Amino acid sequence: MGYQDYQLLRISVEGGICRTTIDNPPINLLDQPLLTEIDRLTRQVAADDEVRVLIVDSADPEIFIAHADVGLILDLPPDPPDQVTLHDELTQFHVTMELFRTLPKATIAVIEGIARGGGCEFAMAFDMRYAALGATVLGHPEVAVGIIPGGGGTQRLPRMVGRGRALEVILGCMDIDAATAEAWGYIDRALPPDELRRFVDTLARRIASYPPNAVAVAKRAVDAALDERTDLATGLRIEDQLFRGTLAQPDARQLLQAVIDAGAQTREFELGARS
Repeated sequence: MGYQDYQLLRISVEGGICRTTIDNPPINLLDQPLLTEIDRLTRQVAADDEVRVLIVDSADPEIFIAHADVGLILDLPPDPPDQVTLHDELTQFHVTMELFRTLPKATIAVIEGIARGGGCEFAMAFDMRYAALGATVLGHPEVAVGIIPGGGGTQRLPRMVGRGRALEVILGCMDIDAATAEAWGYIDRALPPDELRRFVDTLARRIASYPPNAVAVAKRAVDAALDERTDLATGLRIEDQLFRGTLAQPDARQLLQAVIDAGAQTREFELGARS
């Protein structure tokens, strides 16, 4: 499947990995054209059976995504303060982020430099986030200009770092460095810049080598655990149903048998299988 006619994303696919670089100078603004291309990429990757992992980074070594386009925000129709209503439809931004979050492929953000506001909200839609120590800062400056995060920040961030830390980020409007973000669970790992891409590439190649159905179903099972409507017993039943579904796949049964034939469940095999 070809990935042509993108103007703000540089895309290459090899070995089951789609590598996408954001290139929207001068500051990688999350504007309407970039949001449209992200939406298009999300749908194309979802339909591409050759892709198992999507990695996104930036062409700018100092900026991942600066923030969402303020002009785009100002164009949104506001509700009168005394008539705020719960809208039935998600905004385009929310729809795109949810499409991205629920991709049946593994997604990895490589963050070097600034990711604030909408850029940070995009990063939070990834399955995994890895950032450069000494270079990356995350933050939400919206309250300082009289609004709140409107692209999922108030919903995703507390689920990642807890209420108090989320409020420190959102109300404090202070940048969070990569080391702190790692300690809080805002990102998965903060790595030295010269180790970051090597780590991500190794992880991506591992995931891309596994059966794609297992990757997609594992994501569904983990997401079930994070659904506030799902208690533990229900989550366990969902897991069992999904597990049995993977077990019905011929490639899974063949791989399981191959492991047994290779000597699995012997002491020699298990001690030699350390990674």
